[in-house]
Amino acid sequence: MTLVMNWEEWASHDGVALAERVRQGDVTPAELATQAKAAITMVNPSLDAVVEVFDDAVVDPVQNGTNTDGFFAGVPYLMKDLGPTLKGRLQEFGSLLMQGHRPAEDSFLTSQIRQAGLNIMGRTTTPEFGVCSSAENSLHLTRNPWDLAYTTCGSSAGTAAIVAAGVLPLSHATDGGGSIRIPAGVNGNIGLKVSRGVFSLAPGLSDLSGLVSIQGCHSRTVRDTAAFVDQCRGGAPGEFMPFWSPAEPYSELIKRDPGKLRIALSHEWGDFKATPHFVAELERVGRFLEGLGHHVEWALPQLDFQGAFAAQTTCYISNFAQVIANQIARLGHTRPPAELLEPINIKIWEAGLHTSYTERAKMQAVFNTTSRAFGQFFEDWDIILTPITAKPTPKVGTAEYLTTSSNPSVYDWFNNLWQNFAYTPLANLCGMPGISLPLAAQENGLPLGIQAQARQANDGLLLQLAAQIERAIGGQWNAGQRPGVHVAAAH
Repeated sequence: MTLVMNWEEWASHDGVALAERVRQGDVTPAELATQAKAAITMVNPSLDAVVEVFDDAVVDPVQNGTNTDGFFAGVPYLMKDLGPTLKGRLQEFGSLLMQGHRPAEDSFLTSQIRQAGLNIMGRTTTPEFGVCSSAENSLHLTRNPWDLAYTTCGSSAGTAAIVAAGVLPLSHATDGGGSIRIPAGVNGNIGLKVSRGVFSLAPGLSDLSGLVSIQGCHSRTVRDTAAFVDQCRGGAPGEFMPFWSPAEPYSELIKRDPGKLRIALSHEWGDFKATPHFVAELERVGRFLEGLGHHVEWALPQLDFQGAFAAQTTCYISNFAQVIANQIARLGHTRPPAELLEPINIKIWEAGLHTSYTERAKMQAVFNTTSRAFGQFFEDWDIILTPITAKPTPKVGTAEYLTTSSNPSVYDWFNNLWQNFAYTPLANLCGMPGISLPLAAQENGLPLGIQAQARQANDGLLLQLAAQIERAIGGQWNAGQRPGVHVAAAH
């Protein structure tokens, strides 16, 4: 097979650059897809990050529904194996229960992605129903390309590994509590969780029904993420929640530095605190931002963190219970079959199926007070900066964070999850944007994302700051290092 680029050249192109090559006539969308498939073939035996490649989409992107005249001009793209549906394609949610499931229609966001010129040529791994912190079960064991002994975290597990390994410049991810940002952080990618009212969940859901779940992507350059948001945002007819657009496309906004920002550093969120090394890395990045002219100091919103996490747990348990209930009803089961669903997900179904309106009302009251507290905080501060996690990335086989865990209490299981993944979920609860930037390292050499969060609808400011940082470091995210498993590693 003849490839259009050598692997070093391939890895050095982001999506915007590949699209420009197509428009110049240097390469075709089918050639790009062929190269991406070859890259998957090369690294997937080590990473187990891709569930399936759609061979017909590789051969003929246009027949696959890709608008090759769109902004991304046929750049290859993979869809996480949950979230937006692809008509007639398998979507199996990382679960034995869902094997063979083929949705009957494209989601609205799928149409937006195709219209933007991205060629959806396969699907990436996720833990069962996206609930836990890494894709490790009887179907898949997705490994971190920086060190195969470690997990990618989750739930956008496969996408994180594939983008980090240089297979694709950008790929689909979702985030209900950190599932874009956490795997971006521990795999060295850029991961933006947008505000509420940006990407549609139509037709099956609305922002009102999910409350916390957001669509998005992983990328390796700020301009790719900015372009993805610009091209794919917008509401479908009949949205419950208002959808909004910025005054200026992000692709233009990021060309200018932001003004002097007021940046708060924090890591003590209620009972949850980061390791000393993570705190030192956060402080180092804070000093770097001071060097860019920003005002940086320690500060924290005044809110009941433990109450907020308890409300978040209620939300997850009741939301996921309904998702599972809908699927088992469709399959004709009265309860989840123990051989087809993982133990914690069965416990979620049991605990959340009959959540009362009173419990949801209490939860929403806490969502409100938490959101107002962050809102008040952002009257004085532009950005709040944290490590992406509180603890080091787990090794493969660490069962406590998995839905295969034998923990008898689903509430204890969630509380343990928050001990590590403390800094991301409240952005989902409040509908605020957050971005993970590959600016730091763990003691074991794995990447450590530094997360910036801002007030609702200030997504553009996060991207502006990210672009300013990217220019300041000469585009050298992860201090210019690459993972050991990488398309250009052996060539």
